[in-house]
Amino acid sequence: MSISSWNIDETWTLFLDRDGVINERIFGAYVTRVSEFKFLKNAQEAIAALSNVFHLTFVVTNQQGIGKGLMTEGNLLEIHTYMCDEVYEKGGKINKCLFAPNLKGADCDMRKPGPAMAELAQLEYPEVQFDRCVMVGDTDSDILFGKNLGMKTVRIKTEEAIGVEADLTVSSLYEFSKKIKNEV
Repeated sequence: MSISSWNIDETWTLFLDRDGVINERIFGAYVTRVSEFKFLKNAQEAIAALSNVFHLTFVVTNQQGIGKGLMTEGNLLEIHTYMCDEVYEKGGKINKCLFAPNLKGADCDMRKPGPAMAELAQLEYPEVQFDRCVMVGDTDSDILFGKNLGMKTVRIKTEEAIGVEADLTVSSLYEFSKKIKNEV
């Protein structure tokens, strides 16, 4: 599918998963402190380029390491502050980081693929229209999150098994930013 057919303009919103999209994912573990957060190659530059195309950029991330007691919300805030500052240094902007701290199956489940994080973003930024959004992720729950809300979906290739097809598959966020630049 060609991105040009999506008709992206300056009113569109970008949703990004974090682990495996922006930073290296630690399979079987969690990024619990800034020293463990390693940007994927050219991720900051990609977000900077995408910030010039999309009106708003949100990070939406499941972080059940908090629910498991492996880290605190304060630890996560430090990580996200570092990430946003580094992106800003490269000329990009992340408007807000939203996270689900709960364990799978909790009574109040904020986790993707449920819509809670996107709905929170829309409450704070009413101009967000889900049919004018792109969700970029590396797992089925990321892609389902986007599809369930009517967003366009982009999958970053990973070791993860694919059970749900995205509208577009790329090797990295940087490759997606190049495609956007060439097609929008």
